[in-house]
Amino acid sequence: MSSNISKITIYANIEKVWDTLTQAEFIKLWQYGSKLQTTWEIGTGIKFITEWEGKTFEQWGIVLEYNPPLKLRYSLFAPRPDLEDKPENYFEMIYILSKNDKKTDLEIIQEDKRPNAVQVEEQGEENPVLLMLKEVAETN
Repeated sequence: MSSNISKITIYANIEKVWDTLTQAEFIKLWQYGSKLQTTWEIGTGIKFITEWEGKTFEQWGIVLEYNPPLKLRYSLFAPRPDLEDKPENYFEMIYILSKNDKKTDLEIIQEDKRPNAVQVEEQGEENPVLLMLKEVAETN
C-alpha cells in the first residue's frame, strides 16, 4: 500500500478552501474541468466526469467522511482495462484542513492499496493540481 501526501498553505480562510474542495463550480476549475456528482451524504456515491480530447473519463466511489470544514474522505475507482471494479481496486482521498492565522493548511492523503500502487515523495508547491487548487481558493 502507498500513502502519498501533498501539503500546501493557501492564503484563504478555511471555509473558502472547503468550498473549493467540495463545490462543483470550483472543482471543475482545478480538476481539469471535472464535473462532480454527489450529495456529500456519508455512504452515498461520488462521481467525477472529465472530457479530454473527445473522450469521457469517469471515476466513482463512496463518500466516507464529510466533516465541514475540517475533513473530507471518499473512495474512488479509476477504471483501466486490466482492473476490475471491486473494493480492493479502490483508493481513498483524504483532505484535512486546519486554520493557520488567516491562511489554511491543506493536507491531501491518497491511500492506495491497488496493485502496482507507487509511493512518491511528499508533494507541495511543485504539484500543478495543488497550485491550481490554491489559485482557485485564493482568487474566487
